Amino acid sequence: MTPAVPHRAPSAAAAVRAVPGGRGGRFRRALRRLADGHDQLFLSKWRSGLQREARRQEDDFLALLLLSSYGIDDPAAFHTLPLTAEMVEAFHRWHQREGHDRFPTTGVCC
Repeated sequence: MTPAVPHRAPSAAAAVRAVPGGRGGRFRRALRRLADGHDQLFLSKWRSGLQREARRQEDDFLALLLLSSYGIDDPAAFHTLPLTAEMVEAFHRWHQREGHDRFPTTGVCC
């Protein structure tokens, strides 16, 4: 099972990849080093907090899965019902990223 990953804002390294290629290989490497330094400098303050939040979310998710496997209803089902549409869309994007055009199990319309 893959751990939950919190949503991340685009890093400065993503901006480096957006720089058009060409003969600027040295420039691209320097820009990448600058972007990596930027990420280390500004994200280091919040990295432990982000990792702690990701662990908490994963623990909550695993607890809900365990309760569901024992046949105990989700205690927050009434409050999470409006999130179902968003979760279905996120699941659809996930299985497409995994390379499946359609959901592999029958009975689930995608």
